[in-house]
Amino acid sequence: KRQKIEDIVLMLKGAMAAEGKVSLMMNVPRNKLSEVVAILPALQKPTVADLSDPDWVAVITVCDETVVRHIIPRLKAAGAQGIVEQPVTKLID
Repeated sequence: KRQKIEDIVLMLKGAMAAEGKVSLMMNVPRNKLSEVVAILPALQKPTVADLSDPDWVAVITVCDETVVRHIIPRLKAAGAQGIVEQPVTKLID
């Protein structure tokens, strides 16, 4: 019983922590990565993953929804493409 309660508390805290957060995903030319990462707010550091094209990487981060409208134009200008914004429903730390 105690474990079930702890699990529920964890999920509720995760839902509360996610409030107002969004996930941003984008493809970035490798030679523009440092410029794009410098723009991004992140919980820790953004995730950077190789793509099948060695000249490109995928960048994923979580940030406050309030800053997204300000940084997306800057990300695009810095070389990011295929920018996807998704709501975050749970954020478990």
